[in-house]
Amino acid sequence: MGFHYRRSLASRVTLLATLAVGLSVAFVAMAAFVTVRVQMHNTLDESLLQRAGAAANTSTLSSLSADRVPSWALGAADVRIAFITGDRQAISADRGPTLELGQPELEVAAGQSAHSIRTITTEGVRYRVVAVPAPDPNAALVVAQSLESTERTLSKLGIVLLLFGAAGVIAAALAGWAVARNGLRPVRRLTDAAEDIARTEKLDPIEVEGNDEIARLASAFNAMLAALSASRDRQRQLVADAGHELRTPLTSLRTNLDLLVQADRRGGLSETSRNELLDDVRFQIEELTNLIGDLVELARDEPLPIAVEAVDLVEIIDRSVTRVRRRASNLLFDVHTEPWWVLGESGRLERAVTNLLDNAAKWSPPLGVVTVTLSSGTLVVTDQGHGISEADLPHVFDRFYRSKESRTLPGSGLGLSIVRQVAERHGGSVRAGGSEAGGAAFWFEVPGWSVCPTVGAR
Repeated sequence: MGFHYRRSLASRVTLLATLAVGLSVAFVAMAAFVTVRVQMHNTLDESLLQRAGAAANTSTLSSLSADRVPSWALGAADVRIAFITGDRQAISADRGPTLELGQPELEVAAGQSAHSIRTITTEGVRYRVVAVPAPDPNAALVVAQSLESTERTLSKLGIVLLLFGAAGVIAAALAGWAVARNGLRPVRRLTDAAEDIARTEKLDPIEVEGNDEIARLASAFNAMLAALSASRDRQRQLVADAGHELRTPLTSLRTNLDLLVQADRRGGLSETSRNELLDDVRFQIEELTNLIGDLVELARDEPLPIAVEAVDLVEIIDRSVTRVRRRASNLLFDVHTEPWWVLGESGRLERAVTNLLDNAAKWSPPLGVVTVTLSSGTLVVTDQGHGISEADLPHVFDRFYRSKESRTLPGSGLGLSIVRQVAERHGGSVRAGGSEAGGAAFWFEVPGWSVCPTVGAR
């Protein structure tokens, strides 16, 4: 089996076609040979019975039986005649070798059987022997014909069938090889294209011809190439955008550090200026840390683990509000929650909720109110900012997308992308829109239960 699958597909098709045709030819040849052989024997038996019966009913049989009967007496030169007399003695009526008769012929002479037909061998010659009752009591006429001519005809027929069968197998092998070579030409072209793509990394689609299975395979291969090309473009865009976003805080860090070095050479900065500069450095480091964390989060493509835990979404919201409230102490957070449990990852859910709250805090005016509501598994976060424009609304969850107004504010444009990724990973969804107060609103929905799953299962 291993050797079979180490062969090429064309050779396997050729081999299978040859075997199939060879078996078919062998079966047909054997059936034809057996049919002809049976038919010839049946014809011979009927002829012998007919001639033996006619000879047994002639008036001259008694006179012939007394002397040697020439073989032409029954109309055939290869026919031999014998008699079984009343005293159960076998007498040959010609000058040939004595036929080795036996019990079947004796039963016919005794009247126990209407006739007998069988094959015997006498002195190396095979005979077809027929025995019929003779007019004399307890006597039988035996007619035997040599099978030499019949077997010679069958031998020639076998040779002819063997030669034609071999020719058919050879023709089938050639036809199978031609069909495999021509039929597998699209497969070879597809293979060459795949090898060329692997060597050059050019994701150009291949030409599709016809509408058969190979054409469907080529179309599927082109679809895979298109998806791979889109994935590679997204990867390149991610790297380019990440490089651009990382360059900004790194440039600010280098500038601030250069200012510190230059100021130290001139005698140093005042305590207030130095603290402001260090605060700016810490802010840039924090922004850089958050950006790297967002990039790592988006780069994780592994599916949600099967072994998940029951997560209290209310507790997640409370921790996220506490964290964001420390960073935005000039805002009021109005929180209204109902119990909701989710099967998932606590860390990712908390990061998604925190990103929603950070986004609302960034766009809220000083002393503004951020409303947080959780009801029936839907978390709604609204702010009192200027809202989301119609042009920006379809792109708010895209990676690195930042509106014109947000480019002067801190952030990487990855927070809301992570929110969508977490929602989809937990079987939920997220959407954006406007609030009744004119600000932005986000709806974060994840499936779950109003009671803890482990408690409800008891």
